[in-house]
Order: sequence, then C-alpha cells, then structure tokens
Amino acid sequence: MKLSFVIPVYRNEGSLIPTFTIIKDLVTKNKFEYELIFVNDGSDDNSFEELKELFKIDSNVKVLSFSRNFGQVAAVIAGLKEVTGDVVISMSADLQEPIELIEQMVQKWQEGNEIVICHRTDREDGFIANNTSKIFYKLMKYVNPKMPNGGFDFLLLDKKAVNVLNQIDERNRFFQGDVLWLGFNTAFIPYRRIKRAIGKSQWTLSKKIKYFIDGLLNTSYVPIRLMSFLGLCFSFVGFLYSLIIIYSRFVNNTPFNGWAPIMILLLIIGGMIMVMLGIIGEYVWRAYDETRKRPIYIIKDKFVNEEENN
Repeated sequence: MKLSFVIPVYRNEGSLIPTFTIIKDLVTKNKFEYELIFVNDGSDDNSFEELKELFKIDSNVKVLSFSRNFGQVAAVIAGLKEVTGDVVISMSADLQEPIELIEQMVQKWQEGNEIVICHRTDREDGFIANNTSKIFYKLMKYVNPKMPNGGFDFLLLDKKAVNVLNQIDERNRFFQGDVLWLGFNTAFIPYRRIKRAIGKSQWTLSKKIKYFIDGLLNTSYVPIRLMSFLGLCFSFVGFLYSLIIIYSRFVNNTPFNGWAPIMILLLIIGGMIMVMLGIIGEYVWRAYDETRKRPIYIIKDKFVNEEENN
C-alpha cells in the first residue's frame, strides 16, 4: 500500500523538516510506501528553500510552488492532482495534528471507509482563534448538518474519492463541503488540536470570513431562501400595518401625525434590501468568476523525481 501526503505550505519555515521527519519515521515503522507532496503557496519566507532541500535528500518528495499566494484550498487541490498512492492524507505543515492518528486512519480505510476525517473536538489555540473557529463551524453545521463539530483539515481519502474531487471544476470552493458532499462511506476520529510550536498561524480573520462565505454560498440555498422568507414576512407585516392604519383612520378617526414610524420602517426595510442586494451580488460575482475560467492556481516551479516524469 502506498500513502500519498498532500501538505500545503505557507510561511512554515522551521516546521517543514520536523514534519518530514515524523512522517518518514511513521511510514518506515509501518513499512508503507509513500510520497510527500509539498505545495508552496507563495511563501515569502525561507519555506521554499527548505522544501528544495527535502527534495534533494528524499526521492519520494515532490515540491510544487505557486507564483503567488492562492490559498490553502488551491494548494490542496493542486496536490491532489499529483498523487499516485492508494490513499491520500491531507494535513498541515504546522505540527498541530497528532501524527499517530494516521495509523488509525489507515485502519478505518482498511475496514471499508473511503473517507476518514479527523475532526477537532478542542484546540490549544488562543482565546480569539479558538472561539472564532467554534462560531464558524456552529454556523456551518446549520448549513451542512454533516459538518463535524470543530471542522477538519486532517483527513484520508481513497483514490476513488480523489478522482471525483479532481473532476470538480469550480473557483470559490469550500473543500470540506466538497468532501462531505461525495457521499462515500465516512469514518470520524475526534482529536485535540495541539498548540502550534513553531511560527504563527496565517489563517487570518479575513481569510476565515472569505471561507465562511464560500461555504455558505457554495453548499446551501439558505441565503436565497432566507431572503424570500424575509420578503414574505415584511410584505405580510406591511399589509397588516396598512389595514391597521386604514381601520384607525376611518373607524377611530386617528390622523397618525408624525414621521417617526415611517422613518423606522424605511430604515428597516432599506437595510434589509441592502443586505439582500449584497447576498445577490455575491452569487452574481461567483457566476461571473466561473465564466472567466481562470485557473485557481498557477504553478511556477515543480520538482518531481525524473523517473516519475518519464
């Protein structure tokens, strides 16, 4: 059996050699064939130089380097297109996932599961990072009930699942949603995310918001249906309010002087319209982005074993 590891890299200087070492020790101990596909996502530190050194010392290492930063999802997708193993393990290069879980993942795969997901039940990150992550995945669980609590980045994919994922040709992808959408037999393994020992997380708030929007719009019709529901509710409330005004004017002879109620209604309805237009704009932008057919990443440099190339 051959394991393929897909590891996105962005400003991971200092953690790449330890990551390589612990993976190499594990596959050697279990006598697995292996390949490590590192995808440099436009790092501006010394990560690319470290990756080239790893390529020199181990012929099973492949290195892809993007022309600029395209994001973690793009890096994983690029790596999946290069794999040759029976199963693929996608993991980060920050040493925050317990490497010993790989043995359990392989065992679950041998039991007949095409997808094995290690999901975070807790994490040793800072207060802000920990709580924003919890909020993100709680909201995503409303949209996609299959989403495990805490989300996941550490997973095993059978080659069949990889082949289907490689057929998806979309731009603003929500990779976790794509994996859950496949419908293959899936096993879940809970774990506690380890505190990052080297470097600083590059998963900024703006990236989290962008990824949340991608997940919300790409995997659900909830925003459109919510707009329709709110439109019906406001129309119904407005109709009732109109009846109340007419009744009060002609039956109780109430003149309804003053502009405060009108201004309140205008502000509420105007705000709702702007929010709805913003959501529609996100859908329109994604439709436009799909029609342009630009690649989701550009590979500037590629280092692979010459025997594989031939």
